[in-house]
Amino acid sequence: MKKLLVVTLLFVLAAGSFAWSCKKPPKINLAITHVTLIDATGSPAQPDMTVVIANQKITAIGPTRSTRIPDDAEIVDATGKFLIPGLTDAHIHLTGAGEPGGSREFIVPLLLANGITTVRDMGSYLESILPLRKDIQDGKRLGPRIFTPGPYLDGSPPSFQPSFVVTNAVQASEDVHALVERKVDFIKVQSRLARDAYFGIADACHREHIPFVGHVPDAVTASEASDAGQKSIEHLTGVLRACSSNERRLMGLQFVIPTMQETPTQSRDRQFALQNQLLTTYSEEKASQLIAQFVKNQTWQTPTLILLKNDAYPTPESDPSRDERSKYVPQQLLETWKKGIADRDKSATPQEYELRSKLLQKSLQLVGKMQAAGVRIMAGTDSSAPYIFPGSSLHEELFLLVQAGLTPLQALQAASKNPAEFLGILKSQGTIEQNKFADLLLLNGNPLDDIKNSRKIDAVVLHGKFLNRASLDALESSAEKYATTR
Repeated sequence: MKKLLVVTLLFVLAAGSFAWSCKKPPKINLAITHVTLIDATGSPAQPDMTVVIANQKITAIGPTRSTRIPDDAEIVDATGKFLIPGLTDAHIHLTGAGEPGGSREFIVPLLLANGITTVRDMGSYLESILPLRKDIQDGKRLGPRIFTPGPYLDGSPPSFQPSFVVTNAVQASEDVHALVERKVDFIKVQSRLARDAYFGIADACHREHIPFVGHVPDAVTASEASDAGQKSIEHLTGVLRACSSNERRLMGLQFVIPTMQETPTQSRDRQFALQNQLLTTYSEEKASQLIAQFVKNQTWQTPTLILLKNDAYPTPESDPSRDERSKYVPQQLLETWKKGIADRDKSATPQEYELRSKLLQKSLQLVGKMQAAGVRIMAGTDSSAPYIFPGSSLHEELFLLVQAGLTPLQALQAASKNPAEFLGILKSQGTIEQNKFADLLLLNGNPLDDIKNSRKIDAVVLHGKFLNRASLDALESSAEKYATTR
């Protein structure tokens, strides 16, 4: 009897193995047909096109009537739809929502659901982000391609964590080398660095052949940062100040260190005076000189206008705490956001709100001038800063870039082609071209007619994997479920 059972079992296993081996291999080919192609190269939209994908890459692009489709391809009829490259958020903090779950269960699902297939992380815990990046690279988890500097380099005390405190050139050299050893993609500098420390970091980065990016420190001018080789400036830090006819005086006013005798009202009055003088001393001549310097030095800008709008310069009417997207935010993080905004805006006057609005408008004008002059612009959000919602806020940033004076195509390039060029990966992504990775976004409206149509997402292609609307909805639902438990 035992012998019979063994023989029977072997027969069943063999039969099962044979049945498995006879199954057709899973489809690896995908064809998106009858689509209007917006390839982000600068070419005009091309109607009724077919894009063929195999093994994660684009293998053919051409008119639908003449493009050959492999027999085993899954065909997506995209009649009436528009295909653009997958988007890049060029300023995000993946570990800024609490680890180990914040990046994986909150941020990443919302990024994918909103068509973001690459991120330039701008400061995170390497202990969390490197395993996440490896899981994505190994196919264990769906997620965007990640570039990161790891911790910030900042003065004492640092503005945020994680940070390495750098106070001199020796520390600068040691910390830059340590991060290079850990295979970071670039170095991120912060606002509280002293001058010697900042220029020590610049020198160390040149020796190590690694770019450095970030804030213009309070003690350094934007012109000096550009000349030092800082590759990108974030949030326009120091830029509006550099456009003042009296920049040095404003720096002196900014560096008045509050004493124990300075009351909150006095501190608020001092900040109000500083911000007001940014407007009253604005010089078109100084702005033009600075912009020309950015062009000459190839100093990129990531203005994060959505941060300026939602955080730095809000109005009572634009209270972001009422946003329905708050349902995706973990409860503990949401409470932190609410408290931070409440503390900042406590006792704010109508005059302060008016000044914030004027500063935002001046920043928008300045971004438009930089784009027109040839300064390279990237779209970023600073998520997960308060009420900067992962994924969807990038589409708000595109709208603000258009308000600043970019064309819809230029805004799309700021979130696709431009970051790929900045990161040195334009040969493999950033535009829709043959042999590039198939990171794509299928839309139900033409973003060149109205940039808000970038939000009308029908599907996402992530390295050749087709995520339909139901899959994207499921990602959002998973983030919402996670938010209720944290």
